[in-house]
Amino acid sequence: MLKLNRIHHIAIICSDYEQSKRFYTEILGFTVLQEVYREERRSYKLDLEVNGLYQIELFSFPGPPPRPSRPEALGLRHLAFEVNNLEEAIFHLNEYRVITEPIRTDETTGKRFTFFNDPDGLPLELYEV
Repeated sequence: MLKLNRIHHIAIICSDYEQSKRFYTEILGFTVLQEVYREERRSYKLDLEVNGLYQIELFSFPGPPPRPSRPEALGLRHLAFEVNNLEEAIFHLNEYRVITEPIRTDETTGKRFTFFNDPDGLPLELYEV
């Protein structure tokens, strides 16, 4: 049987590198591990750490094709981040003019959550524990 240890990283392609870099570092507060410009691909690769646990790779490529990104679109549904206090997290995002959906409650777990989008419309979720 295949033994997978954990998720190693999540890769995101953005349309405006500087805007997305600012969003993920200044607004979401991820730590930059490494930033590389790959001349042959005319592409940046930014490695971001999420609270010492996971890594997000943020890529820029010239002219990436659009992709449906609503949570109900086929493929990856969304990326969820755990938070301790949903209201505080929403307040922080709203201070940066990031629009969040109304708070919902998970019917199975009773936990509260909300969705918002990154600069390219990628659906992101805050899930309160």
